[in-house]
Formats: sequence, C-alpha cells, structure tokens
Amino acid sequence: MTRKKTPPVSLKIFGAQSRMLRERRDWTMKDLEKRIPYSESMIAMVERGERPPKPPYVEAVDAALGAMGLLIEAAKHLGEHPEWDQEYADLQQEALALLVYCTHFLHGLLQTEEYARVVFRSQVPCMEDDEIERAVQRRMASHKLLHRKPAPRLAFVLEEAVLRKEFGGRDVWEGQLRHLLKLAQLPNLQLQVMPNSRETNAGTDGPFVLLETPEHRTMGYVAGQRGSYFVSDPEDVSTLSHRYGTIRSQALDPEASAALIERILAGER
Repeated sequence: MTRKKTPPVSLKIFGAQSRMLRERRDWTMKDLEKRIPYSESMIAMVERGERPPKPPYVEAVDAALGAMGLLIEAAKHLGEHPEWDQEYADLQQEALALLVYCTHFLHGLLQTEEYARVVFRSQVPCMEDDEIERAVQRRMASHKLLHRKPAPRLAFVLEEAVLRKEFGGRDVWEGQLRHLLKLAQLPNLQLQVMPNSRETNAGTDGPFVLLETPEHRTMGYVAGQRGSYFVSDPEDVSTLSHRYGTIRSQALDPEASAALIERILAGER
C-alpha cells in the first residue's frame, strides 16, 4: 500500500504563506532562487511543507519577498515534528533497502538494549524512567527488520570515532562492539567503518539515511538537533545517493572493518 506523507500543519501554513507572498510578486520559484542563496528544489520543499526552514533561509526569503518580518515571526512557531520520527519508523519496517551513515552514535537497528538505554538516558531534556523503558522496547522491537523475510538490503557506514566512544561504560561498549561483529555476519547486511586515518571524507555534512520503499521510491531522512525531516525531491535524493556511494568507497571494506572492530576490542589505539 502506498503511504502518503502529510506534512505537519505548521509547516504547510508557513509554506503556503511563503508561496502566497512569492506569487503576489508574480515570481516563479526560479525567480526567487535568483535572489536568495538557496536552490529551487529547496524552495519547493519548504513551500510544500516537506522541509522545516532554518533561520538563514527564513531571513533570506523574508527579505527577498518584502515580508517585513512576517515569515520570521511565523517560523518561531514551527517547532519540531516528532510524528515524522514515527513515520520514519513505520517506513523503515517496510523498507526494501536501508543505507545508513552514522557519525555520532550507532543507528537504532545496530544498538544493544543496554546501549539504547544509555542513548535515551542521555537526552536533554531528560526523559522519565518509564518513558526510557518504553522507548528502549520499541527500539528492540524494530530489530525484527534485520531478520525479516524477504530480507531487506542493509548497509551501514560508521565513523571509527563512534566505535571508540565508550558509551555507557566499558561493559556496555564491549558488548555493543561484539554485537556489531555478529550483525556483520548477516548475509543481507554490510557493515563498513570510515577510519580516522582517512584524509578526505564525503560525509562532512553529517549523518543521514536513504530508504527504498516497497514501491521502489527512494527517499532520504535526516535527524538532528532541531528535529527531523524527509528528503523527497529527486535532485536532493540523487545528491545523497551519490554522496553515500562516495562515502562507501572511502570506508574500509566489510572484512577490513570487522578486523578493525576486533582490534579496537583488543585494546588497539
């Protein structure tokens, strides 16, 4: 069944306001692109409510459209959209393929229960104990994707720094690394490490996920400090796809990656 994503109402309202101001000037999105340092595809995603605009974008568009602060004020009420996290979780369970780049901590599908508990306990503002336990159990339930039939195609590139971070203490950390070595043996999962010694890295913009839906549509997903958002514009998805290919080519191959994890476990620095 095709799943239609409905943007949060606040983003749709902001996008409609921005589009109305642009059309009142009889400008196309290409006309606006010429006046701000952002692409036409970015403008289209914001106007459709598919991407939360960041402050520099809001300020640039507000000035270009002569909105006199209207868009800046409206943007203060956008907030975060945790419902997208749930939509991503639902899509992940149905995915034909999942390509993941991790830079700060391990993706949820790779986490042990102990590691996941530390991740949720580290969040600020703090979560209540019962909230943490519910979140951990949801995360553990998502692991059924790893063994689903038909098997999804899974690829993970991890920054070496993530592996060396003793998140949760030594016992939790060692258990997590051993778990990664077991997962790396799954036939449908490729695990690669981007070594600290690498002098160039195509992933400097941060972590992201590429997901292929049952309808063979590929979309991106980015989560960060100010919430999460989908990347659906074909041009932007293409950019992420090429970037991920480069990241994989720069990382160690799966065999060398497993060997590095084993050496880290053995105490190599």
